[in-house]
Amino acid sequence: MVMTDMTEGGSVRAPDTDKALGDSGARRGQGTRRGGGDPASRGRTTIADGVVEKIAHLAARDVLGVHAMGSGISRTFGAMRERVPGGSKSTTRGVKAEVGEVQTALDLEIVVDYGVSIADVARDVRENVIAAVERMTGLEVVEVNIAVSDVKLPDEEEDEPETRLQ
Repeated sequence: MVMTDMTEGGSVRAPDTDKALGDSGARRGQGTRRGGGDPASRGRTTIADGVVEKIAHLAARDVLGVHAMGSGISRTFGAMRERVPGGSKSTTRGVKAEVGEVQTALDLEIVVDYGVSIADVARDVRENVIAAVERMTGLEVVEVNIAVSDVKLPDEEEDEPETRLQ
């Protein structure tokens, strides 16, 4: 798992604990800040690739015309994994993120519904993913590559196998 450092100046050393505890009672509530500088610069924030992948997955699924995320094989394995006791639903299937210090790039694999304009769906997915990732993470999205791996026909059965237990 890759973590991203979101600070510009590195880490900030916390004020001396003994001093802070010794006179904190007299100054509490008076609005005095310790350590100087903007509170937002006092520490580091890291964002894992998986966080960006989840955000992008959910944003892409919100677009009308997107039937599923990932290739047929990954969806089949994902469906089987969900049925295993203790297994969980994959919220990053079909998304790969590369996260840097201030930028990210995404690769998405989608399945579209038959009859929709693939160009329009891809444009809408790209816009929705960029807006969601930038708003939630503060990272600049430099590219969103979209691969359409399949088209879901109206009379096609789902790739996910049905369970025999009811």
